[in-house]
Amino acid sequence: MRRIGTYALLNVLLSTLTAQAQAQEVVDDWKYTVRRPIDSWKAVAFNDSAWKDGAGGFGTVGTPGARIGTTWSTKNIWLRKTFKLKDIPTEPALLIHHDENTQVFINGEQVASFDGYVTQYKLVPLANNKHDVLRKGKNVMAVHCRQTGGGQFIDVHLVDGKNVPKLPQPKRNTKPFQSDLITKCGAEVTPENAWTEYPRPQMERRNWTNLNGHWDYAITKIEQREAPDTWTGKILVPFSLESKLGGVQRLLDSSEALWYRRSFECDKSSRKRQLLNFEAVDYRCEVFVNGTSVGKHTGGNTPFSFDITAAVRDGANELVVRVEDATEQWQLRGKQVLNARGIWYTQVSGIWQTVWLEEVPRLYISDLKIKTNAEHGSIGVEPNIEGNRADTKLRLRILDGDTVKHDSKASNAGSFLIAITDPKLWSPASPHLYDVELSLVTARGEVIDQVKSYAGIRTVGKTLDADGHLRFTLNGEIIFHWGPLDQGWWPDGLLTPPSDEAMLFDIEWLRQAGFNMIRKHIKVEPRRYYYHCDRLGMMVWQDQVSGGKNWPKWTRLQPNPTDSEWPAEQHKQFMSELEAMIDSLENHPSIVVWVPFNEAWGQHKTVEVGQWTAKRDPSRLVNVASGGNFWPAGDIVDHHSYPHPSFPFDLNKGNRFDDYIKVVGEFGGHGFPVHQHLWDADRRNWGYGELPKTIDEYKERYVTSLKMLRDLQQQGIAGAVYTQTTDVEGEINGLMTYDRKVIKISARELAELHKMLMETDEE
Repeated sequence: MRRIGTYALLNVLLSTLTAQAQAQEVVDDWKYTVRRPIDSWKAVAFNDSAWKDGAGGFGTVGTPGARIGTTWSTKNIWLRKTFKLKDIPTEPALLIHHDENTQVFINGEQVASFDGYVTQYKLVPLANNKHDVLRKGKNVMAVHCRQTGGGQFIDVHLVDGKNVPKLPQPKRNTKPFQSDLITKCGAEVTPENAWTEYPRPQMERRNWTNLNGHWDYAITKIEQREAPDTWTGKILVPFSLESKLGGVQRLLDSSEALWYRRSFECDKSSRKRQLLNFEAVDYRCEVFVNGTSVGKHTGGNTPFSFDITAAVRDGANELVVRVEDATEQWQLRGKQVLNARGIWYTQVSGIWQTVWLEEVPRLYISDLKIKTNAEHGSIGVEPNIEGNRADTKLRLRILDGDTVKHDSKASNAGSFLIAITDPKLWSPASPHLYDVELSLVTARGEVIDQVKSYAGIRTVGKTLDADGHLRFTLNGEIIFHWGPLDQGWWPDGLLTPPSDEAMLFDIEWLRQAGFNMIRKHIKVEPRRYYYHCDRLGMMVWQDQVSGGKNWPKWTRLQPNPTDSEWPAEQHKQFMSELEAMIDSLENHPSIVVWVPFNEAWGQHKTVEVGQWTAKRDPSRLVNVASGGNFWPAGDIVDHHSYPHPSFPFDLNKGNRFDDYIKVVGEFGGHGFPVHQHLWDADRRNWGYGELPKTIDEYKERYVTSLKMLRDLQQQGIAGAVYTQTTDVEGEINGLMTYDRKVIKISARELAELHKMLMETDEE
């Protein structure tokens, strides 16, 4: 190898630095529109102030060779940007990565046109007769690009062909898409009325303090471990950083930490313990009280609590929460992504459910497990006591309205199993609930602690029908499970419903529409959601929140599937979050099925996970992978089929499915756009299949799917899930719009149509 002298090397470096300094500056700031502008849009003097601002390039994630600064997913886009030239390049060229049918204009004159698409940037010299369109100083580039399918991308720069600059990483967009949509309940939210309801209906106490409302917030580099000295502004808890109702609408990056701060009052003289409760924080957090760390938590979807007694003081106290959220890493995230598109939605970071304080005695009831049995008419209650139980007793009362059905008086029992005389069973047709009151008392009968709860007596099971098909049972009776796929997303609160009233509206409407079940899709709702399902009589299939970076090939119900490989630490966290979900929700009679995996999303150790879930909660059925790769685990074999329902009975070779209840876990998705009620009217809004042109055609497709499902019932299908309750962001396949303001098919009409599926149950 020839050695370069020091002097020569310095000349090479100096030449390189000089060339880089002389390279044309890359301008990534554009104005854009996806709606056809007037003909003068390419002129220098055109007023583009009404167009949107965006950073180049424009396209969809995953397009080969693309550097996405702004998502573009419609067929057409028009772009304008201003760039300056200190001197006219001797060899001017376009550095371009384009989709099909692209025209480029500089200072009002067309300088290039391209057909077809490319998969990487290319250098295209400007024709000699176009050099004179360039000017020293200000220049305006205008671009139109059209694409008809697949991934898409457009990015253009005027460069010196002899000195092509290296394109920088695209600018990070810190703002989520800001839609004008808002629900009626969302418009009524204030700091004073933000989620004021008691958040834990199945273990209720009197002494609690709601900490929702305005908190201070700030965003720092993730390396910062000390609370910031200055705070950026206010955020409305319990709404996330990205949501409209939170008041910030800022995307959190994995390189950043989100901080919260507020004060609260405390009276230490009461000799009580102070518990700080978070219903959900996405995703990893540490909590400080008066500068002292009181605990850490990992997992974005379930409640947790810290005993902060040692850290509080009389009077005013400072509460600080630090949050990290690496969306799209291994963590469980559900439908959240960094670049919302298609079936993937806006990321959610930070506190997104209620924060509250609870005052308890030094010795207190920390948990309550309730199990019931319809055959015996029994209610089992098993409390967990925090502290030394010596010289204390428990008293259990069960009431049916004002009628006392059981009163155990005070006893040393650690748990109870009570047979109710003439029990009223829980079902969708009759969702009867018994009130449960548990007291911890002294030997003299003085109440130390007391919690209120409730129980619905019911038994979930399966049986063979007269034709040899496995069917769902409830209290020993065959019942067809019929419900919608329910994402639980909101245009104003994202994962957080705007209010308890808004959340209740969805459940009540679905019940009126003739559904008896909801598949809660890869989201864990606030605990009050399941309380409403309990009292209204709505069965729930509860999904585990999906995630992970390693997904297997999706082979559906084909034989010989494969599982993905998860690192041991990540699998342990998956199981920890699965158990936390079951632990927090298992008392709810409405939940009848656990769904650990959806399709092949993060599906791993399927048999092991299915067996663990069945052992952890034998009182419910397990649908180990809804629509996913089929493994012999759990109770259900589940097929997804769009747009119309179907089931691959022909794959039951070797009787692989005979021991499993057969369901169509997703179908439908018939889309219908309602203008002025779209999340983003400028994007490609979609449903499964070609969109119907009229509301009558939309209804006809829905009825066709129902008739096909009725035929599948006769062949052994025992349950089905229609996609979906509402439109969600770019999906327009809901039975109502995303803002819940337009019902596409009335509840009364739906209830009448659904009777064809329920005739078997009525007979």
